[in-house]
Amino acid sequence: GEILAIFSRRTISCKGLILMEKIMTQLTWTAEARTEEGKGASRRLRHQGKIPAIIYGLDKPARSITLSSNLVERALQNDDAYNSWIEVDVEGDKETVVIKDLQRNPAKEYVTHLDLQRVSNDSYINKRVPFEFTGTRHAPGVKKGGLLTILQASAEVRAKASELPTKIIVDISKLDAGENLRLSEIPLPEGVEFMALRHGSSDYDQAVVKIGKVRVKD
Repeated sequence: GEILAIFSRRTISCKGLILMEKIMTQLTWTAEARTEEGKGASRRLRHQGKIPAIIYGLDKPARSITLSSNLVERALQNDDAYNSWIEVDVEGDKETVVIKDLQRNPAKEYVTHLDLQRVSNDSYINKRVPFEFTGTRHAPGVKKGGLLTILQASAEVRAKASELPTKIIVDISKLDAGENLRLSEIPLPEGVEFMALRHGSSDYDQAVVKIGKVRVKD
């Protein structure tokens, strides 16, 4: 199936930090209905170059499908695909989904199964979104010799499916030695929130990145 991509960007500035996010990249996949279940059937499908998957959500019955392994592997070469809208055409019946979970072969790492959650413009979804850190070379703390440590590579957010970011880009060019950046200090667009901060306790406001103190030589 042909892969289509639509990008929009939003930039927000807060406390010298910049968040840029790609929102709602859309892909189109062609699928077939699946009637056989079980490990044996899944193994036969993989030998045929197909991946078993399930579509569920929005109070509709779950449905089993198969997808082209080449199509999926090629699409997942772009990390944005993990948090993108996907239109799945199941023999003429179209479903709009996002990848909720996937399984890979532990040895060869190819995809063995996909869980696809239905979404709509008004539906909400909880999804883990990766951070991308920029400005490392310009950070005062790094220039002074402080060790930069990434403490969280991603975080779970809650948003309308139509506003789900594919990544959260955080500019750390202002971060000094001995400082860190916490979830609450990362600006998000209206309607998007970090799940950890919904608890209402500062205990969940964990640091995302830090620059260590510089040792003073005697």
